[in-house]
Amino acid sequence: MTLPARGFDLLKDVDVRLSVELGRTEMKLKDVLALGEESVVMLDRLTDELLDVMVNGTLIARGEIVAENGRFGLRIVELATGGEESK
Repeated sequence: MTLPARGFDLLKDVDVRLSVELGRTEMKLKDVLALGEESVVMLDRLTDELLDVMVNGTLIARGEIVAENGRFGLRIVELATGGEESK
């Protein structure tokens, strides 16, 4: 099914949840409860790996962190192809 270009105008105001994932780890609950202000949690990614950009839990792109005017941002480096899953 192909929608005409103006058909997408109906969807432009739909709210979606965009999230950027730095990495993942598995921990026991007792270790999570022991976290404090100076705690460090090691993730499964290296510092030079791209971050997953997801919309409603679906991987749509990968990107990298940028800093501009004292704020963090995200530069999209590659768009996901249909069959990809997040790491």
